[in-house]
Amino acid sequence: MQLTFLGTSCMVPTKKRNVSGLFLKYKTEGILFDCGEGTQRQMNICGIKRTKVTKILISHWHGDHVSGIIGLIQTIGNNENPPIIKIYGPLGTKEKMDHLLNSCIFDQRVDIRINEIDPKDKLKKIYEDDDYYIETAALSHKVPCIGYSFIEKDKIRINKAFLKKHNIPEGPHLKRLQAGKDIKIKGNEIKAKDATYIVSGKKITYIADTVPCKGILLLAENADIMISEASYSSALENKAEQYYHMTAKQAALMASQSLAKQLILTHFSQRYNNTQEIEEDARDVFDNVICAEDFMRISL
Repeated sequence: MQLTFLGTSCMVPTKKRNVSGLFLKYKTEGILFDCGEGTQRQMNICGIKRTKVTKILISHWHGDHVSGIIGLIQTIGNNENPPIIKIYGPLGTKEKMDHLLNSCIFDQRVDIRINEIDPKDKLKKIYEDDDYYIETAALSHKVPCIGYSFIEKDKIRINKAFLKKHNIPEGPHLKRLQAGKDIKIKGNEIKAKDATYIVSGKKITYIADTVPCKGILLLAENADIMISEASYSSALENKAEQYYHMTAKQAALMASQSLAKQLILTHFSQRYNNTQEIEEDARDVFDNVICAEDFMRISL
């Protein structure tokens, strides 16, 4: 599992920062959280094949979060066998995607499957397979906005030291143990709980534009990584409130209350030449915090 930050600026791109975009590589999946203008160029620069995108999770329909979608779809469609792309977003996404796809002329060859989400005031599971699931919750912004959590399921692994100690041979019976079922070897019962151990799955939460709200706490509970917007420091709390954004300290308080293990801040106003003030503001209430940079990668 690997996270790549493709854009960490607020509404306006800067020389060092593009607008919002985050790519999660997980096994054969490529999950794109928001897709601001220039996202596909950012992907190209850091060596991510655009055809690897399988899902696009849209937080809301402000341009700095979605204006790169049409170019990305055009590029992906130029490939011989373009992938199916599932797009998730708040209410209105189907209509806005229709407008977007009709805003210019091109041969639309990508199979796009759009899912509108209305989580209201609770967590809502929008996707699940054998390996992971995705949850959403409503955030509080000027327009309908949702956050996302990617949650990897726990895995049962075989305890090889236990096998060796009890002379248990390799074979298909190990699959039964891994499925949590007891087995018998040479008349001896082997308990699955003794022969296996659990590897806890990882949880990554993405909080886009919002003021502090209940949805953040619902999504980020016990997250391994909470990725959150922090457009301003506390010195500009009034401006943050005016534009429905969070300060770094507010984001840190949300991370602390959620019992998140690590906080990564992003979506910075172009007024900041560096993120020292932002990071220091967050560290007043939460120690394990860093500020993202474009092309920063984190492996889990």
